[in-house]
Amino acid sequence: MSIRLLSTPLRFSGAHIFSALVVCAVLYSFGSPTANAQNRVSKRFPVGKNVRVELKNISGTITVESWNRDEIKITASLETPNANVYPKLMGECVSIDVMGDNRGRGDVGDVNFKIQVPQDSSVDIETRRGDITVSNIRGGLVRAHISTEGDIKLLDISATQVLAQNTIGDIHFDGGFSRGGTYQFQSTKGNISVRIPSDSAFRLVAAAPTKKIALGEFWHNGFKTLGDGRKFVGDVGDGRSSVMVTTFQGSITFIRR
Repeated sequence: MSIRLLSTPLRFSGAHIFSALVVCAVLYSFGSPTANAQNRVSKRFPVGKNVRVELKNISGTITVESWNRDEIKITASLETPNANVYPKLMGECVSIDVMGDNRGRGDVGDVNFKIQVPQDSSVDIETRRGDITVSNIRGGLVRAHISTEGDIKLLDISATQVLAQNTIGDIHFDGGFSRGGTYQFQSTKGNISVRIPSDSAFRLVAAAPTKKIALGEFWHNGFKTLGDGRKFVGDVGDGRSSVMVTTFQGSITFIRR
């Protein structure tokens, strides 16, 4: 005697299939460690007042601002694929080298930094892509360098040496020039604006496309105009600091604070 099992094929409606897909999608979004992932790194270092901060990023926004504490706080938001971020304290220098720590890894996501430092710190920032904002710094150096695209804003700066350079993007400086200080602003394709007190004294070399240099209240007849108006050279006041401003495709504007 033999027994034969009869099977009835299962039937799924379109609504059943859609519901199952929705459930799978929800479960995946909660279970996958990479879905909408964004990690954060936070680090604090107790330091003296004249510390130096060095950051080499790959891409992402960078904000540096001062606060009334003898420590540096670094907060980094990492977008996937997550980069390695290892801040280090070496003597009187806090170093973050995202480029070096991720060499050979291929593509990594943006790393967006917020760094809080003592007011008298020196700041040396560079990245391949992304905006840089540095505010309220009184140290010896403020350097901001973007090798490809991004805007640079230097706000309420009184450092004795300021260097700002990018390829594509605007540069805005708002601060003061110190006696004997050096200030260089250069963009390949971007507008440069400099906002300084009316009693500022400096020797200026400014170069831009024809008729795109506006010195405003700082202009006087002692300036030499070279290259059909593409370059201005001259002293404002006693010329006690050195200022060089260059853009190849953009404008230069000086504004009185």
